[in-house]
Formats: sequence, structure tokens, C-alpha cells
Amino acid sequence: MNRVTETRLPTAWGDFNMIAYANEPMEMPHLALVAGTPDLSKPVLVRIHSECMTGDVFASARCDCGEQLHYAMSLAGKENGIVIYLRQEGRGIGLINKMKAYNLQDQGLDTAKANTCLGFEVDSRNFDLGIEILQGLGVKQIRLLTNNPEKVAVFDNGPIEVVERLPIIIPPQAENLSYLQTKQTVMGHLLDLNGHG
Repeated sequence: MNRVTETRLPTAWGDFNMIAYANEPMEMPHLALVAGTPDLSKPVLVRIHSECMTGDVFASARCDCGEQLHYAMSLAGKENGIVIYLRQEGRGIGLINKMKAYNLQDQGLDTAKANTCLGFEVDSRNFDLGIEILQGLGVKQIRLLTNNPEKVAVFDNGPIEVVERLPIIIPPQAENLSYLQTKQTVMGHLLDLNGHG
């Protein structure tokens, strides 16, 4: 994967340097959004975020993805952090299959069972590219912004040390409460849905 190009990206949360990574010039790139100049001698605030077009772009109430992304960019903007944006829509099954999974959820399946019903794993994502991007940016220690213990575990015995896990606190909505409960009970995400943590 190649570092293809970069540009300044002014946002509501501050100025970021947006860096694109791809193997081919016309493919949808993975992105690093770097706020300010991170101090690489200290643990850097990092969010590894998987693409969710429905949540990130269209503010879908089915999930909390867009809110998580905005929360992460807000903190990164304040702390010279980094948001890695990986193109692995729908837990790695793609947008069309995610839409099919939504239809199954409307028939009563939870998000995990909907994915397996379509012949996929509950979570098909791979975070190795995120680690590769962070390495290329010279990051050695991170404060990882996540509720997903598996995302923390991918750094075990690797080149980058997670010195702290920071929760993403998004209050649940009526539309996404069932989805969040599945993330908590089936996928092991560290959520306090009563206290909104």
C-alpha cells in the first residue's frame, strides 16, 4: 500500500492533514487524518474507524458510527491526534451486503445473525492496514479511542504499544439500542448502555 497524496483539510474540529493510501490511483483510499503535529515522543491519541457510509455520511440512526467518528475527530483536533479511516464498510462485507443485512434486521435478526445468515463472519474487518499506516507516520505508542477490546488486541505483541484505551461515550437512541446491545453482548464491546458509557 502506497502513500499517494495528502492535503490540508479544514474541519469543524480543526485543521487536519488528510493522507491517502492506496495500491492503485483510482481505488477508494484508506485515509489518515492527522491533527496538527502529534508529539511522537508521547502516546498519540488514535482512533481507527471503519467506513460506515450510512452513519458517517447520511447520519443513519441505525448505528452510532457517525457520532463516533465526529467524537473522535473532535478529540483528535484538541489533542493533535490521528484518525485512521479504513475502507471496510459493514464490518468488512461491503455496502450492498450491509443493506441486505439491514433488511434481515428489520425481519428480527440482530446484526451478528444477519451477517452470518448472508454467509459472512460476524466481523470480517482487518486492522493490520491501520497499524501499517501508524507505523509509516512514526507512531510508537497510542492512546486508543475504542469500545472494542478486539481492536485493542490487534496491537498485542506488535510494533505499536497501546498504553491506554479511551472509551467513546455516545448516548444510545431508540433506533440503535438493539444494535448497541448486540455489540455489547455478542461482540464484547465495552459499553454501559444505562450510563451511556
